[in-house]
Amino acid sequence: MNGKRMWHRVPTLILAAGITAMSLAGPAVAQSAGDAAAGKTKAGLCSACHGLAGISANPLWPNLAGQHQAYLAVQIRAYRDGEREEITMQPFVQDLTDQDIEDLAAWYASLSPCP
Repeated sequence: MNGKRMWHRVPTLILAAGITAMSLAGPAVAQSAGDAAAGKTKAGLCSACHGLAGISANPLWPNLAGQHQAYLAVQIRAYRDGEREEITMQPFVQDLTDQDIEDLAAWYASLSPCP
């Protein structure tokens, strides 16, 4: 193969190597290490508003059952860290650890969504 032909293929080879490296690295958002069973035991206070099975009886409070685990964790952290403000949520989430949040998110994600 002559030198001109080889240089013409370099961008294609770099692109292929980049795609291969990205696929081996896995997804950008790693799965969390939440424990649904632990989350169930931590969800007692949450159930007052969000229901025992994550289905709220009040249309003002969202159903949590069946939501994506990563979404729930991000939203709970946002409440805890003050990025989302809701006066009724702050007292319940202010002392949660990251592990508590992951466990709660895993629990609610494991439940069947509202029919």
